[in-house]
Amino acid sequence: MSSPLADPLFPAHLAEMIRRADHALQDSAFEALVFAAGTAPMQFADDQPYPFKASAHFRAWAPLTEAPGSCVMHRPGHRPTLFFCQPEDFWHQVPARPQQPWVDCFDVVCIKTPADIAGFLPAHSAWIGPDSDAPVSHRAVCNPASVVARLDYARAIKTDYEIHCLEVASQIACAGHRAAQQTWAEGGSEYDIHLAYLKATEHEDAQLPYANIIALNEAASVLHYTYRRRQPLEVRRSLLIDAGATYSGYGSDITRTYSAMTGVFADLTSAVERLELTLCDLVTPGRSYIDIQLAAHRGIATILCDSGLVRVSAEDALARGITAVFFPHGIGHLLGLQVHDVGGRMANEEGVLTPRPPGHPYLRLTRRLEAGYVVTIEPGLYFIDLLLKAARLDERRDAINWETVDALAPFGGIRIEDNVVAGSQGAKNLTRLAFA
Repeated sequence: MSSPLADPLFPAHLAEMIRRADHALQDSAFEALVFAAGTAPMQFADDQPYPFKASAHFRAWAPLTEAPGSCVMHRPGHRPTLFFCQPEDFWHQVPARPQQPWVDCFDVVCIKTPADIAGFLPAHSAWIGPDSDAPVSHRAVCNPASVVARLDYARAIKTDYEIHCLEVASQIACAGHRAAQQTWAEGGSEYDIHLAYLKATEHEDAQLPYANIIALNEAASVLHYTYRRRQPLEVRRSLLIDAGATYSGYGSDITRTYSAMTGVFADLTSAVERLELTLCDLVTPGRSYIDIQLAAHRGIATILCDSGLVRVSAEDALARGITAVFFPHGIGHLLGLQVHDVGGRMANEEGVLTPRPPGHPYLRLTRRLEAGYVVTIEPGLYFIDLLLKAARLDERRDAINWETVDALAPFGGIRIEDNVVAGSQGAKNLTRLAFA
């Protein structure tokens, strides 16, 4: 899928990347920054490489996902240079020189090997990317911490171009989710559902922003389940699918849960979705993301109380840490060039981290939201055997309705996840717009 709407947005995006790079170079001795795409590392004791994935720092400058060995050089006061690697190779397909409109923003130099870049670099330039790909002369100045911290901190605010790319990525993923739901409704296996998703999104596995989580029944209690059973299950209870798509190097991250029957689990799924939509509305500039995390736990406590999963009040369930038994992960994270985009816990551009609130060790984002942040909101309610076993053995056991837990455990769990922009006019839910 291509999007001509992205083309006129790119020059302003590149100007912002240049501004951020100039700022990152301040107070340093470097004349230039080199953003390397990297190359595919070889598998141990083998002549086969792992799938190639261009580094996020490179993709922030050039929307090239299949350009191993290439890099972008930025020198203050100069047009950025794209060093595009076209190896002399009869074993593999050699990438064609890019011809899209964004290329006009760069000086383009074609090179035959990654090593050819060495002769073009200023003596005092910093290499941003995999250390192993840096020229020997620059391995002492790879990824300087102060420079990278400034770049990572700034990346939380997305340009209009980036938000557009994320919106298109949500639209692509939406087609995959619809195909997946249909395949599940027709009795398909986890593997069948995965293949239907790939076909609908026109993705290969290596192009996905992360490995698809397609969990039927009890498997939905495994937060990062990627096993994909080949055979259809005899009893169809539930589907949890956590799957995204990529566009121009930017990824979406969407989760849906479906119940095959009416009853308590279906009611719980609806309750979690209502909570999720309420939390999405909180994604506004000026709000601490920690507050959204705490609001999520208050909401889960209410659901546990209302559904009869706990025998205590919502306030007591929250105070005693019972919500963490059923909802152990963070409410979400920054989204962009990486699914868990960088800088989520940075308090400032020097790299100082904001601590997570007590009792929430897995929260990936602790910053105060600003206009342009794109985040995920993903509350869940799971029946995880490991956590339930621990609760059965401590002071929480009397507060939990184990009969209801045991009846719902075969359904695995629930997660609903949307991708939301903190806009100047309020929250903009990219996922719900895609599904509309």
